[in-house]
Amino acid sequence: MNTKRLERLKEAILDHGLDGIALVPGPNMVYLSGIQSHLSERPILLVIPADDEPAIIIPRLEAMKAEAAGIPANRIFAWSDEEGYAGAFQQACAHLELSDYLIGVEALRMRVLEMELLERYAPGLNTTHAEEVINALRLRKDPDELAAMRQAALIAETAIGQLLPQIKIGQTEKQIAAMLLQELLKAGAQALAFDPIVSAGPNGASPHAVPTDRPIQSGDMLILDWGAIVDGYASDITRTFAVGEVSPEFRPIYEAVRRANEQGKLAARPGVTGQAIDQAARRVIAAAGYGEYFIHRTGHGLGLETHEHPSIMEGNLDPLPKGAVFTVEPGIYLPGRGGVRIEDDVVLVADGHESLTTFPRELMTVG
Repeated sequence: MNTKRLERLKEAILDHGLDGIALVPGPNMVYLSGIQSHLSERPILLVIPADDEPAIIIPRLEAMKAEAAGIPANRIFAWSDEEGYAGAFQQACAHLELSDYLIGVEALRMRVLEMELLERYAPGLNTTHAEEVINALRLRKDPDELAAMRQAALIAETAIGQLLPQIKIGQTEKQIAAMLLQELLKAGAQALAFDPIVSAGPNGASPHAVPTDRPIQSGDMLILDWGAIVDGYASDITRTFAVGEVSPEFRPIYEAVRRANEQGKLAARPGVTGQAIDQAARRVIAAAGYGEYFIHRTGHGLGLETHEHPSIMEGNLDPLPKGAVFTVEPGIYLPGRGGVRIEDDVVLVADGHESLTTFPRELMTVG
């Protein structure tokens, strides 16, 4: 268990009037315990009381992970496939006296299975959403987290530098995506942050396009959105390139997006809100006459997940603290014609922001 993070969590649990938090496998469990597993037919539940040691219900074949995390042996409720998990849940709920608890759970991850088991063996247990408690902890990145994210950004930018000279007119989006994947792994990515987005011409009008068999053509705008994982932490970068001759229609569009990216980052500093950053970027695109074609938020949090807290968008009025990491990624998308997006990863520092991504933002030609 990460002792510092655990103590901060326990303080937050008490501040929110909870008795504890229950986590299923995923980023929050990794963040607090280092235990890496995945949701499967074998349920795992980590319970962190406000006033006691953590406890875990876990398959016997993975119990060594709990031991390595420093969870006391008498608080590891292991079960085998032959025994089934019901007995372990019953023993844990009785031992922890969960019937009297108000437990925070992950509303976006907790399954019906785990909830039914808790309700069955801890009658009277009350649950509430835990996201507010945990998001506040994960929002401020510590030096080790930032070091991993800087390396993830460096690897992603090294990969794109190797890819660009290989891109040729006539290659398909799928072919370019495969080449990018190879370059990411060769550059040192431990995993991909997500499946790369490669979209050209009309396909670029969809922000989350999936690579197709369409060959890239002269005059296309080519959007590449990619990222690497280092020690569990992600980078997430987007650049847009001109294929062959630049379309006259898209040169001013590209410039509007570039300036929106710049203004969004300039607005980023401790104490500012996600809404203020979103508005700074959106004003540039609206002034250029393309406001209705900027169809998503300006950015999202980045860390153990490629999309996490905070949301850089209208309506987010929470002041952002030093150490928060998020993307600034304005875009313009013209249905049937194409799109442009430029995305950087930034961290808030004492006097403003630092961009973890540095790849050039001026329009470059490929192919």
